[in-house]
Amino acid sequence: MKNPLRFLILVAFAVLAADQATKYLAVARLTDALDGRAGMSRVQGFFTEQNLDNHPPAEGGRYRATRPYRFIEDYWHFRYVENPGAAWGMFADLPEAVRRIFFHVVSLVALTFIFVMYARSEPSQRLVRLALALVAGGALGNFMDRLFRGYVIDFIDWHWRNQPGMRWPTFNVADAAICVGVALMLMDSLRRPATAASPKLAESPNP
Repeated sequence: MKNPLRFLILVAFAVLAADQATKYLAVARLTDALDGRAGMSRVQGFFTEQNLDNHPPAEGGRYRATRPYRFIEDYWHFRYVENPGAAWGMFADLPEAVRRIFFHVVSLVALTFIFVMYARSEPSQRLVRLALALVAGGALGNFMDRLFRGYVIDFIDWHWRNQPGMRWPTFNVADAAICVGVALMLMDSLRRPATAASPKLAESPNP
């Protein structure tokens, strides 16, 4: 296996591991799903327990998500959210069967496209390769969520003093990796040297 491909796999799986580890902490600390469990039972509960942000709860039930953890008061909270759609909740209203197939196909197509783009990139395009690896890791993280649960776990809540319209959609580490990767690709496209200028026209001889 060539070194560039090892780099893609290393970065992508590092992002995947960080994404799933932080989502596990979100389930463990921001819901009651893993209360009373130990060892592998906690890991099993992480993948099997669902409907943890039940708001409002079913009749006779109780809230499973705890209060948000205020990391930076008025600006940054950790809040458990299950997002069945894409960014900003897009396509969340599609029928579940259609939504699952749609996101599975889109994720696989996106990962294939990323792999092809990476394989075609030049060794000198280090920033592009890092960006593609970050996007691949983020796509894998959210794809794993949809594969096991049918929704994505979000938990990072940025807002400005709880003002209406001043709240960024809740996101996760996979989303952050995708955004950073896209930003790096934009930076690379802006810093590329301009194409060679057209040859200068020969100066006309003096009369």
